[in-house]
Amino acid sequence: MANIEKIIANTFMEMAHGLETGSFGRRPKIALTGMGSEHGEVNSIAAAKMAADRGVDVYYIGTLEAPGVTTIHVENEDEGHKKMDAMLASGEIDGCVTMHYPFPIGVSTVGRVITPAKGKQMFVANTTGTSSTDRIEGMILNTIAGIITAKSCGIAEPTVGILNVDGARQAEMALNKLREGGFDFKWATSARADGGAVLRGNDVLMGTPDVMVMDSLTGNVMIKMLSSFTTGGSFESTGYGYGPGIGKGYENLVLIVSRASGAPLIANALEYAAQLVKGKVFEVAKAEYAAAEKAGLSKILAERKAAAAPAAAAEEVKAPPKEPCTESIPGVEVMDLEDAVKVLWKAGIYAESGMGCTGPIVMMAPANLEKSRELLKAAGYIG
Repeated sequence: MANIEKIIANTFMEMAHGLETGSFGRRPKIALTGMGSEHGEVNSIAAAKMAADRGVDVYYIGTLEAPGVTTIHVENEDEGHKKMDAMLASGEIDGCVTMHYPFPIGVSTVGRVITPAKGKQMFVANTTGTSSTDRIEGMILNTIAGIITAKSCGIAEPTVGILNVDGARQAEMALNKLREGGFDFKWATSARADGGAVLRGNDVLMGTPDVMVMDSLTGNVMIKMLSSFTTGGSFESTGYGYGPGIGKGYENLVLIVSRASGAPLIANALEYAAQLVKGKVFEVAKAEYAAAEKAGLSKILAERKAAAAPAAAAEEVKAPPKEPCTESIPGVEVMDLEDAVKVLWKAGIYAESGMGCTGPIVMMAPANLEKSRELLKAAGYIG
């Protein structure tokens, strides 16, 4: 009898929500593990109540209760995680929000923030987990994951930028090959005067791209700062958290928040999960990974690994006679800088390495600029 009453109550709730929002159909069922927060369980149940009031069917796994929220009673955090996994596996819930989760290698999370300069939403690809043990390959895969997530949240043509960290230029070149192969996406352009798809810290604050790509360790620091910069760091108050684990063939909708996350952010994370359910994130993922593979993803990743393999023996190259270097070429990875200089030395061009305001540069005389650009491009150091 109790189950029948619950079904009837849920049906009327769905009807009421449809009349209020104009969106009819079953509400996404999202679980939240509430125990373990640095702000206490009361913080978690408050988030569950907020999300329920916005139309999410919240299953709260913990000890507390709130109107409009279904509580699954457990005694401790470990029991809560086991219950969450069981509910996810059985299909009792569509997705979940939790404070930690052991994602396999190849799966990492796409965060979502509100950038402070213009209040713009931006996806941070990626923030926890590891898309690949190879840094640059990871950033390439993070790009695809970010595009999948943004599209699932209703952005039909998300713009993509890469944060200016180690590996950004190599990732950009690989992604350009993927675009040439038919994997269609749009590059963002830096708001700074020098432009380009490799973005600066200013672009993070302004939310220049829809998807900001970086390695997951940098992404983890970035999302923590963007979520709690107004509170001194102890309370993550803004944004949507660390996001869903995305990876090829992975179909468990698990979103991460931090133990430092406050109720407003956790409520947003629950809404984020519901939006991904409605946006059929795993169908979008299948289509995007298939498109990337058709465009040559596996071949591009294999070529990049082969190019990065250390040579059997380092060749001795002597510098040509020194001359004034007043021109420069940007875009070489910092770890490749000295090797790039030696490519020019070997061709009889004197060059030096340096660091400009946008990153590493190779410097040479004006008369050698174009030839140097050709040589570095042929050697794979610039795009």
